[in-house]
Amino acid sequence: MRFKEMIISKRRRWLLLAVVSAGLLLITLDNSILYAALPTLVEDLGASSSEGLWIINAYPVVMAGLLLGSGTLGDRVGHRRMFVIGLAVFGAASLAAAFSTSPEALIAARAFLAVGAAAMMPATLALIRVTFDDERERNMAIAVWGTMAVVGSALGPIISGILLQHFWWGSVFIINVPVVVAATVATLVLAPPNDPAPSKEWDLTSSLLALVALVGLVLAIKETAKADPAPVVIAAAVLATVAGGWAFARRQRRLPYPLLDFAIFRNRAFLAGVLAAGSALFAISGIQLVTTQRFQLVEGFTPLRAGFLVAAVALGAFPTAMLGGAVLHKVGLLPLITGGLALGAVGTVLVLMNFSTSTGLLVTGLIITGSGLGAAMSVASSAIMGNVPARRAGMASSVEEVSYEFGGLIAVALLGSLLTAVYSATIDLPAGVPDRARDSALALAGEGEGAHTALIRAASEAFDGAYLAVMVVVAAALTLGTLVTGLLLRRHGPGSAVSGPAHH
Repeated sequence: MRFKEMIISKRRRWLLLAVVSAGLLLITLDNSILYAALPTLVEDLGASSSEGLWIINAYPVVMAGLLLGSGTLGDRVGHRRMFVIGLAVFGAASLAAAFSTSPEALIAARAFLAVGAAAMMPATLALIRVTFDDERERNMAIAVWGTMAVVGSALGPIISGILLQHFWWGSVFIINVPVVVAATVATLVLAPPNDPAPSKEWDLTSSLLALVALVGLVLAIKETAKADPAPVVIAAAVLATVAGGWAFARRQRRLPYPLLDFAIFRNRAFLAGVLAAGSALFAISGIQLVTTQRFQLVEGFTPLRAGFLVAAVALGAFPTAMLGGAVLHKVGLLPLITGGLALGAVGTVLVLMNFSTSTGLLVTGLIITGSGLGAAMSVASSAIMGNVPARRAGMASSVEEVSYEFGGLIAVALLGSLLTAVYSATIDLPAGVPDRARDSALALAGEGEGAHTALIRAASEAFDGAYLAVMVVVAAALTLGTLVTGLLLRRHGPGSAVSGPAHH
């Protein structure tokens, strides 16, 4: 009888893993699902290029600002309850986003989506931690959890492409609702009882200060990249970033239970894991965003075809992400993190050399990039969670999640703005073409077949130059990540605190 109970219990654990993985899949899907849908969405809503980027960025900005605090709040109210609340908010926000009638309404709905995602994300990892008490099973479960970030990011453009062939752009949000309903019911059935710790302190002020700093940073990047930037706006954004960041750091030093103890960054392996997670998501998000735009606007790809193109990154990442967790104890962090980022840089260089000449070599480059970044991402979680004491495990999981979100956030803010800025600065408009075409590459999506051939040629050349500039920055970022993590991990051999106190 006991053996039968153990089998049922094991089946229940893996079913719960599937449920929380579905929640994480929703979170990561909504980071990338708009990449392929953006040209359609911008045209239908009449959004400017800046509004288009804010529609994407409102989600990671708010989520990254709230994640540090939401893990602690989950400890306080219970992670099962937090996950269910997050699902409910996410479902309601998805409906609001789907039926938005203006860019401003969609930006607000995306921010609301981020509140639900921030509630769910730490709870997914916490539920795995309390459900899997066997260390081998737990490590495998965490590897599956981490792989969902790659899968969700890759599926986003494909799913949006499929939906846009048959439905209106709001369907990319409606699809969340049935998953939310099913995950909520399954969580109530499968998850362990809620276990709140009311004595845990939760500091909303720290989360808001972090949010102020992040919003200021994104606004400063976007305004600086404009063809006609406003110095007052840039100054105000920089001031908000510096003031919010300073106040956040000062408050953490004074709190008895800070949301972020900066001393944990002194651990070299922990820091390498954070940098690897952020660098990998920066590269994946940036490549997917600009590649889906380029091949729709310049080559005339449908959203679905563009989505399948960038899925090559996931095709390379999935096997190495799963393999990395399996061989980590034998080879150590250095070859997987540093070697993975280096391989990602090589693949990116192959992409930027062939994106306009050979689709085959472009896809090969994307697969190589994904292979390297998949290996790095697969063990970044272990590097982070395995190198902090058990009492800091909740904080470490929040830092891990923020590093992923921050990488994607900066990719969209910096690389999306760079794409628009280089395009606007380099396009040579033919005589008689209105200057509004200079504002954004997306403005040309509405020109249609009747546009003058010279305009199409000028736009394509300018966009290709902008795409090249973005890919150079991605390659440089991965090269820098390779050098820094190599230095941090040079004395970190196999088996050195990669499944340490936080997993015991």
